[in-house]
Amino acid sequence: MAYKKKSKRITGLTVLWFVLRLAYRQPGIMLTLIALGAGAYTYELKIARPALLYQGEPKASNAKNPDTWFRTLRNHGFILGYSDLRGNPLWVEYALSPIPSNTPALPRPSHFTADWRSLNPISHESYQNSGYDRGHLAPNFAISHLYGKQGQQDSFLMTNISPQKPKLNQRVWQRLEEVEATYFAKNLGKVWVLTGPVFKGKTERLSSAWTVEIPDAFYKIYLTEATTTHKAIALAFLIPQTVKGNEPLD
Repeated sequence: MAYKKKSKRITGLTVLWFVLRLAYRQPGIMLTLIALGAGAYTYELKIARPALLYQGEPKASNAKNPDTWFRTLRNHGFILGYSDLRGNPLWVEYALSPIPSNTPALPRPSHFTADWRSLNPISHESYQNSGYDRGHLAPNFAISHLYGKQGQQDSFLMTNISPQKPKLNQRVWQRLEEVEATYFAKNLGKVWVLTGPVFKGKTERLSSAWTVEIPDAFYKIYLTEATTTHKAIALAFLIPQTVKGNEPLD
């Protein structure tokens, strides 16, 4: 009779015990790992993240309020500040440039992916029968055309998603995503985009997932840097969840 070998569950204490034992038995290896970790962390803070930010990371006006706390998550082509408490990215930033005419259109993934970096486990199914769409903040269209398959896959992580009413997500928001990629970037060159949810008033959460808070509105800010030929440009939109979908963008 064959018996299945019981697998051991790896816990935080198991990892801690392994690290302490390694430090005791192999201090040289441990020091090397610490040096490599410090180097990777320095690269992340000083080089990788700044390359995806317009003028540094957004800061909360009231850092003592837990609702404003976020963890910075860097993805391929965009970066965001994720709130595990609210189950939403509080801000997402990416840079647009003119899309080459010969860029192939990638097939759209049929499923969103849970992000292993999230402390708040949210999956594709968390939004099911909630009455809300899974709204991209870093858009699939622009990110996939500019940053390829890896960028598209990262844009389908649930840490890039906020609850949006269908008329907002499928109409106004979609039109804005098309305009920014096909008009703004084409005519203005490099355009920085900062976007995210707005929360005000009474806290509401998805009926299908209480860990996901429902925003009241969404903002999008477009920025260009000053050059020798034109001044810096800034344009902002504030769009409530209550839109009908046929509102003009101008």
